[in-house]
This record gives sequence, C-alpha cells and structure tokens, in this order.
Amino acid sequence: MRDTNAPKPDLSRGRPYLAIPGPSVMPDRVLAAMHRAAPNIYAGALPEMVAGLWPDLRAVAGTAQHVAAYIGNGHAAWEGANANLFSRGDHALVLATGRFGLSWAESARAMGVNVEVMDFGTSSPVDMNRVEDRLRADTTGQIKAVLTTHVDTASSIRTNIPALRAAMDAARHPALLAVDCIASMACDEYRMDDWGVDVTVAASQKGLMTPPGLAFVWFSEAARQRCKGGDLCTPYWNWGPRAEPAEFWQYWCGTAPTHHLFGLREALTMLLHEEGMEAVWARHEVLARAVWAAFDAWGAGNPRIGLNVADPAHRSRAVTAARLGAPDATRLRDWTETQAGVTLGIGLGMAAPSDPAWHGFLRVAHMGHVNAHMTLGALGVMEAGMTALDIPHGPGALAAAAKVIASGARPSRPIPP
Repeated sequence: MRDTNAPKPDLSRGRPYLAIPGPSVMPDRVLAAMHRAAPNIYAGALPEMVAGLWPDLRAVAGTAQHVAAYIGNGHAAWEGANANLFSRGDHALVLATGRFGLSWAESARAMGVNVEVMDFGTSSPVDMNRVEDRLRADTTGQIKAVLTTHVDTASSIRTNIPALRAAMDAARHPALLAVDCIASMACDEYRMDDWGVDVTVAASQKGLMTPPGLAFVWFSEAARQRCKGGDLCTPYWNWGPRAEPAEFWQYWCGTAPTHHLFGLREALTMLLHEEGMEAVWARHEVLARAVWAAFDAWGAGNPRIGLNVADPAHRSRAVTAARLGAPDATRLRDWTETQAGVTLGIGLGMAAPSDPAWHGFLRVAHMGHVNAHMTLGALGVMEAGMTALDIPHGPGALAAAAKVIASGARPSRPIPP
C-alpha cells in the first residue's frame, strides 16, 4: 500500500531544458570544444582556425561579401551596424513588428541618427504597400537605410525580406536595406545576397548554438562604399579592418575571444558541413509546425489560448509567441520550470510588466540544437502543467504535434536482412 505521507518526487531532476529564445541549447560538442587551455593569440592553431571561420560565416548568411565580428551581444551588433551605416543627422526608416524592432530604432536614435518608425504592432507583418508609398514620398532620398527585423524575437513575426526588397525597388529608392537576423540566423531560411540585403546583423547565442558573446555584421560592397567616412565610426566599431585585417588582432581590435571561437568553429561544422543549411531550415520548419499544431489544439477548448501570429507565413520558425490569458502564462511558466525542469520564455512587448495582462503571454523557443524529442517533451510538460493548474485547454495537442513530427521525419533506414 502506498504511503500517502511520503514526499512527492522532484520531477525537475535531470538535465534542464531551456526553451527560451536565447541563449539556446548549447551542444555538448560546442561546450567540449571550449573546454581547453588558453591558446597562443599571435600564431599557430588559433589564427589558422579563425581564417577558416570567415568563409563559413559568409555561407551561413548566404553571402559572398564582407563580414565583421565583435565581442558582444545582439545590441552590440546593432551598434556596429549603426556606427558604420550612419553619420549624425542621417535618416533611417525602421519597420517595427515588435519590441526588438523598436529597440534597434532606440539604439540608432541614441547615437544621433534621425529615426522614423513605422510601427506595425505586435501581431501583424510589415505592410509592403505602406513602405513603398513612404519611400516614393521621399523624393529627395533623405532616408539612407531601411532597418527591420527578419524575426522579431518578442512577437515572433517573420518579415518577408524578398517582398521588402521588391517594394524598395518598386519605389526606385536608393536606401540600403539592413536586416536584424539575431533570432533567425541558422533557423529561418535567409539568403542575404539573393534577397538584395546590404547589411545583416546576428549574434552567437541563438541559431548559431554558441554562448552569448559574439556579434556579427555582414555587409555588401555597396554598403561599404556608400558609408565610408561616417562620423559615428570609431576605431573599435570600424567594420573595415575586421573584415579585411592586415594582422590577426584586427579581427577583434585587440585580444581575440578565444574560447568562443573554438565553440563557434564546432557549431559551424555541425550546421554547414554535417547537417547542411537546407536541412537546418527544414528541421526548424517541422519543429515549429509541431508547436503550432499543439497550440491550435489547446486553443480549440479555450479561446484564451492562441498563437500571436495568425498567418503561418508570417511566423518565425525559431520561436513562437503565444497567449494563455493572465495570469495563466506566468503560472504555467513557473510550473514547468520548478516541477519539470523546462524553462519557457517570458512574453515581451505585449504588455508592460506592471500591467496584469503581462502574465498572459509566453514564448516557446525551438531554435538551434533542438530535435523532435526535445520539442515534444516541452509540449508534453506544458500540457501536464495545464492539467495540474486546471487551465482549460482542448484535447489532442500532443497527438497533433506528433503527427507533424511523423510526417516531417526522414524515411526510416531499411533493416538489414
């Protein structure tokens, strides 16, 4: 007979799962690659290894052009782009679809750039017709660059970059196009050169599966030529020596971030040379659709539950923003972390933290080093939490997610006779 006075088991024991949109899950191979003594930073294995990183960084972004790397996070990538793109008083048009688009605008404005924001809210994509009309109205070409997020990490809205490039071309406007891929790089399909992007920014801690600490700015030759001599470009932020260094130290304007580089080398090997970018994008597509299928099923029994972005075409494949209604999202996040070892992302930009409605939003990340059992496990824990907390929800979510996984899986290997 079971002892009813026995303590309840702690089901959060074991390896925790961080299902937040960055830092993402770090592969054991990446962590092992970083676990070594400090190398010689002047000659030998480190400079030789770093020389091979630059072609791979170009390949992961889909460009044959330039890339500069900085010691920093995504905000550092914004500042690196701003410092090279603009001089004080230049004009930028920012297309915002969530908190991070607005934050990039704030970063540029704080550096002395005249920023105009077209805010499309937190659940709707960029209206390309409005963008084209605004650019046509700029008959003197004051707008030097259009800035936008490929995926806004807060809202999980994905911007159609080829359509944006087409709108700019239709307006016959000379503005440069700069895209924040911090959440989407190595998760959502992205082709910098094919899509006509001039500047791309990203960071190491999401799809690139490396700890926070590296920021990247890819830039076209056209951007390099048009932005020469800007008065915001200090020696540290200057992308020129970092992209084409005469000496190794110029990659970083000083000491290299040695151990991050060993981790990045392993991550790029896994992404590019083992899995391949097309397969990486396909994996994220299937895992994202599994998450969406679960939310659709849960929401069928409770209209308070739903995805933030209605049209799948405008949803990120790296992170999903959703609503559960206050205070259930916070209750569920607390339960999954403390009771089952799964940490879900907080809602950002949907309501002020002081507003009780803030507790009605959350995000589920499916970015980077993530596979089917990790995603299905997180969804199973979420359903267990809804059941434990008496949060009404529709049935069949896990079966719906499993069906997506089954249909997206590769054919089974034949059993040898």
